[in-house]
Amino acid sequence: METVSKTISKKPKIKLDFKESKYATGRRKKSIAKIWVKKGTGKIYVNGRTMEDYFTSGSHKMQITRPFEIINQSTDYDVRCSVSGGGHTGQAGAMVHGIAKALILFDSDNRSALKTEKLNTRDSRSVERKKPGRRKARRSFQFSKR
Repeated sequence: METVSKTISKKPKIKLDFKESKYATGRRKKSIAKIWVKKGTGKIYVNGRTMEDYFTSGSHKMQITRPFEIINQSTDYDVRCSVSGGGHTGQAGAMVHGIAKALILFDSDNRSALKTEKLNTRDSRSVERKKPGRRKARRSFQFSKR
C-alpha cells in the first residue's frame, strides 16, 4: 500500500509591531482576550489572522467594532488580540470588554461614553452547573404519575 501525504498550507501568522500600545484583558464566559490597542488605521487582528478571517458571523464583527463606533473613532486604532477558551460568542464578548478597557487607558474621556453602554463592565453571566438528581442545571427527569 502507498501512503499519500498531504501538505496543508497554513497561512503565516502576521507579525505586528505594537510597541507604543495599551494592554487590557477582557473576559466573558470561559473566554479570555488579551488586547493591545495602538493608534493606527482601524485594522483588527485576532490570533494572528484578520477579524474577517477569524469571525464568520456578521453580528460578531459588528459587536467587536461597537466600542470604536460609540467614541466615533472607528478607523483611528489598530487592535491585536490573543483570545482563548469558549466559543466565538464568548470570545467576541471578551474582545469587546478588553477593547473598551484599553480605550479608557488611551483617553479617560472615553470612559463616560463606554460606561453608559456598559462595555467596560465584566458580564458575569456564565453557564450554571448541573445539579445531582436532575438532567441538566434546572431540567428534571420526566415525571410519570403511574
